[in-house]
Amino acid sequence: MNVLIVEDEKGLALEVDEFLSHEGFTVEHARTKKSASEKIFVNNYDFILLDLGLPDGDGFDLLKMLKGMNEREDAVIILTARGAVDDRVSGLEQGADDYLAKPFSLNELLARMHAITRRKHRLESNDINVKGLKINIQNRTVTYNDERITLTKKEFEIFNYLVLNKNRVISRTNLTEHVWGDVLEINSDSNFVDVHVKNLRKKLSAYIPIDWFETVRSIGYRINI
Repeated sequence: MNVLIVEDEKGLALEVDEFLSHEGFTVEHARTKKSASEKIFVNNYDFILLDLGLPDGDGFDLLKMLKGMNEREDAVIILTARGAVDDRVSGLEQGADDYLAKPFSLNELLARMHAITRRKHRLESNDINVKGLKINIQNRTVTYNDERITLTKKEFEIFNYLVLNKNRVISRTNLTEHVWGDVLEINSDSNFVDVHVKNLRKKLSAYIPIDWFETVRSIGYRINI
């Protein structure tokens, strides 16, 4: 999943970046309100980790901007040294999904991100069953009859994102954004998404029929389950 860290403390941002990258997330970083607003305007994110005390403004302003944008589904976790109850309440009332006061445990941050994903997609656990395949969103594995299917990081991310958004047409641009990150750095003429999807389908079809994994011509892909 695609994460934006909005944090001016370089050491903390790097620590969170390295941890989440190791866990398989695609991570971007903004140190100022201006930089963050520019990134949010261009890209959609699965998670925004938002510090409130930015050098050029208040993180609450970014939260208000984000919640005022139509059709945005970015989950926001506020990360701040502010421990006052009023700040926590204000953040949650303005649309933040969760709140962590600094210093915090990286494992707790990850657990809260998984919990938000489960709530957002109405999952009862970290396991998703798809026609006999089992996806574990925490361990980032796909198995069939307890046999692990060997997928690359990007193949897993594509399959996971499509399954989480089942029965919806996901455009190639949207898929690229959530799996690879900043769309401005991607060559829009490249067919690399189709190549990854082709390889993913080949691996899955070795175990079960995949007629439910559709290509929507000129748009993208849809998983009907």
